[in-house]
Amino acid sequence: MKQHTAHSGQPLYILLISVHGLIRGHDLELGRDADTGGQTKYVVELARALAEREDVGKVVLLTRRVIDSQISPDYAEPVEPLSGKSCIVRVECGEQKYLRKEMLWDCLENFSDNALIYLKSQDRIPDIIHSHYADAGYVGSRLSHQLGIPLVHTGHSLGRNKRQQLLASGVKRGEIETSYNITRRIEAEETTLGVAERVITSTQHEIEQQYGLYDFYQPDRMRVIPPGTDLEKFFPPQKNENDSDIARELERFLNQPGKPVILALSRPDPKKNIVALIEAYGESPQLQQAANLVILAGNRDDIQDMENISRAVLNEILLAIDKYDLYGKVAYPKHHRPENVADYYRLAAASGGVFVNPALTEPFGLTLIEAAACGLPIVATGDGGPIDIIRNCQNGCLINPLDKTAMAKTALQTLTDRQKWQIYAGNGIQGVCRHYSWKAHVEKYLEVIQPLVRKTEPLSRMKLRRRAGVFRDQAFFTSLDLNLIGDRESLPPLLENLRTHRKAIIFGIATGRRLDDALATLKLHNISQPDVLITGQGTEIHYAPNLTEDAVWGRHIDHLWNRQAVRDILMEMPGLEMQPRRYQSAFKISYYVDPAVADIQNIRQILLRNEQAVNVIFSFGQFLDVLPVRASKGLALRWCAEQLGFPLENTLVAGVTGADADMLRGNTLGVVVDNRHLAELSDLANIDKIYFAKKTHAAGILEAMDHYNFFSRAMEGTAS
Repeated sequence: MKQHTAHSGQPLYILLISVHGLIRGHDLELGRDADTGGQTKYVVELARALAEREDVGKVVLLTRRVIDSQISPDYAEPVEPLSGKSCIVRVECGEQKYLRKEMLWDCLENFSDNALIYLKSQDRIPDIIHSHYADAGYVGSRLSHQLGIPLVHTGHSLGRNKRQQLLASGVKRGEIETSYNITRRIEAEETTLGVAERVITSTQHEIEQQYGLYDFYQPDRMRVIPPGTDLEKFFPPQKNENDSDIARELERFLNQPGKPVILALSRPDPKKNIVALIEAYGESPQLQQAANLVILAGNRDDIQDMENISRAVLNEILLAIDKYDLYGKVAYPKHHRPENVADYYRLAAASGGVFVNPALTEPFGLTLIEAAACGLPIVATGDGGPIDIIRNCQNGCLINPLDKTAMAKTALQTLTDRQKWQIYAGNGIQGVCRHYSWKAHVEKYLEVIQPLVRKTEPLSRMKLRRRAGVFRDQAFFTSLDLNLIGDRESLPPLLENLRTHRKAIIFGIATGRRLDDALATLKLHNISQPDVLITGQGTEIHYAPNLTEDAVWGRHIDHLWNRQAVRDILMEMPGLEMQPRRYQSAFKISYYVDPAVADIQNIRQILLRNEQAVNVIFSFGQFLDVLPVRASKGLALRWCAEQLGFPLENTLVAGVTGADADMLRGNTLGVVVDNRHLAELSDLANIDKIYFAKKTHAAGILEAMDHYNFFSRAMEGTAS
């Protein structure tokens, strides 16, 4: 076998490894199962696109050979040409039948050995190995060591994030291990990150928010190369789009279908924030005069048959349209086919419209790139991927998704300034070609790997250490008002400490505010999104990095809850005044309370006598919240501890009012930060494990951290 030596200037030989799923060069069975999706399409298109380059001599896409009567015999072919210089090579991987990726871990050594035999049989050793996903990363790491070839890796998705999403969806920890082998996956990812000389991601947000949680996180080795967009599918208007079937479908909804179109496209998910866009449109007569609004929120037959979260969002959409009487101005089709999405972009572009993405968080923003390729200017959330896209393309504006007035104003300005609209449209088309086409993707890709092959770019390697014991087995939870925020001088040192110990400590916020209000407050004070965000006094739980809602928690707290009965009982109660509708939620009824008139204990007794098992929370000397009996900040915190696996004994909890009391009690390390509402927590003064700080706001939290030697514990945990 020829040994791998420094590159002599000959065209590159690139080995791509993608183990799982069903991979072939034609008629990809996308969506056949969870393993045959975007990654399989990406690696096939990458192999073809690389092979078109003159400086690339050969591309091999290595995957597993599958012999199974339940699937096409195509997947049993040892070699399948893709082009003159690229091919798919399939090698044995343990069992011959098709297996889902979670069941492949015990077969990977077999795959790796057979891959090595194949490579030894070739006249030339690859110049680079590029692994895709954790399983291929495991194989690639072994081959890299055996052959002395640089490893490049793309994760596509990460195990730590996947585990959080599964926990949030209600899958038990034991079942996650049994069904998903998640610990083995995370270990493989750690190993790969320790070996890989480059890690390729889609956005800077992905680097910081997802890879940043790994022990072997080496940001200097990571490069952002956005995936390529199919410009044969997404292109500017070529004909009279107003005569299309799509245009006729929208005419059913619109009184003046010839107006410019404000287009929004997303699944019905609270994080996509579509209702806020409708409200922004409904509160702006000028915007209604200037344009129609078209909402594509997934496909539906009967809303009542949909999952709870999707049903709730679609109901909110319809209620918002009704509230602002937007009939004839808003279109919300029930169905659209994937192949029609590009037609919607082109119709909106031909009308002189704008694409709006008002999501609360947006890791990448593929729809923005697709819209831009079709010549449609964009207005998008100033979070994650859209920041990169608008910086690269200069084809629109960033907005605060929580500021509806500014959202409407920005959309209106984009629509009405025709000179700027033309510039944005042209910039978007050119920017996608320059930054987000397959040609651009391959150009950047080769810029990243060629220095590794030629060994012209020095590599810096951090001192890599694995944490002893459980990953992030400490936690810090705090309320917001009068506690984390309120003193701009002491907040930055606290946030810097949390950033320094990010991999050792889970950071959580528990607040009475709504999710959107809490996010706006965090943004205002430059506080990074926490790992856990408990809102609505403990009635909602969301997990980073994508604000994944814990849907099981919602079902859990619904026990014995009768919202209407509670409202009826308290309707005539003296000293209570219902707060505005925006402060209410499905599991929280909120009042202003006059303590001189209303007796809080009496309210609790009246509700109990009327057979309403609820939590009654009094805070800040003026607010009363009635919650389901299973809901509170403290109960939500303990739920998170169970889901994420951090011990309460290692959890520092900071509070200021009565709403924080049950977070502070128990086995946690509690601190009551000095504030004007101490009387609400006076009964905690004699509890040994609750420290009453002398300082206020973040300074009081830092004082308690010193008292408990909290960060010293974290440092001890990082020792190898």
